[in-house]
Amino acid sequence: MMTSKRSSKVLASLLILLFAAGLLVGALASFYITYRQANSLNSQVTSLESQVSDLRGFQNATYQNITILQNGTSLTALYEDVRNSIVLIEGDISSGIQQGSGVVYTFSGRNVVLTNYHVVLGTTNLSVTFSDGNGYSATVLGTDPYSDLAVLSVNASASEFKPLDIASSSTLAVGESVIAIGNPYGLVGSLTTGVVSALGRTITEPDTAGGYAIANIIQTSTPINPGNSGGPLLNAAGNVVGITTAIVSNSQGLGFAIPSDTILREINDLITTGSYDGHSYLGVEGEDMSYSLAQQTGASVTYGWRIESVVSGGPSDGKLKVNDIAIALNNQTITNGDGLASYLEENTLPGDNLVITVIRGTSQIQVTVVLGARPPPPTT
Repeated sequence: MMTSKRSSKVLASLLILLFAAGLLVGALASFYITYRQANSLNSQVTSLESQVSDLRGFQNATYQNITILQNGTSLTALYEDVRNSIVLIEGDISSGIQQGSGVVYTFSGRNVVLTNYHVVLGTTNLSVTFSDGNGYSATVLGTDPYSDLAVLSVNASASEFKPLDIASSSTLAVGESVIAIGNPYGLVGSLTTGVVSALGRTITEPDTAGGYAIANIIQTSTPINPGNSGGPLLNAAGNVVGITTAIVSNSQGLGFAIPSDTILREINDLITTGSYDGHSYLGVEGEDMSYSLAQQTGASVTYGWRIESVVSGGPSDGKLKVNDIAIALNNQTITNGDGLASYLEENTLPGDNLVITVIRGTSQIQVTVVLGARPPPPTT
């Protein structure tokens, strides 16, 4: 009986020891497995951190080496080359201060500033401030309201002037990259980029040009805002191809510039005589033809420019008639009023003979008109 009790106690003790040993072995096994998993996770975390670090290093290197090119030209380098040639123009008007932009140019050894006529219109105490912050008094040498151009003389030392070159706008093509630099809302030296979105446009500024069209305009997607007026439109080489002049209210990406060929054609007269009187005058008013207009009028063409009125005593009086449709000038086809105005501006002078091909009724005829000069611009 005693032996049996002792055996039971020994057996119970052994079972307790085995249970404890099992717990210890299980704990050790669980620790080992957890330790291995932790090491594996640590290795994965270390690997991920290394990859992230590599990515960060790669991205930093990429950002540091980004160079934005404009037809192969660095915009940063271009801006540094031209920014000292762009000026801020200010003048007093009855309602406060009028601001605009301008660009330095040298003509026959004389340093001048080119800008828009409407920038200096009605101003007093006119001044020009260069990129270094130095400001000087300025006077108007010449203006042409019909092209919205003005040339200024600035009372500054020769060292202030950093003139830009003017390239012919005749080489421009739709889709070509262009850059505008100016002072929108007084924010001096602001650069924007875009493309030439159309050529040969016409715009009308009734307050300054008496309702006559300013012809052969460059249309651009480059953002232009108040204060940009008078600043340069540049090609990718940093040469002036236009002078920014206007925007369409409430539009996005629709601005206009006076082409550089107009500047080159007029600048001698503007500097030496103070004006330009080379704008041809046909003495008619009209509208663009279209399919719907052809349907309404029974016309045989859907393009060209339909004559609505002829100025009595003007160059076309007795030559052109109401409802004539002009389809060509000197045998060059025109499709609308933009084409007609641009051809006159670029290819003719007052006193020239202009051969106009017109559709009159059911006939196509040619009419020769001796072009006149536009009446003097409105006084202000």
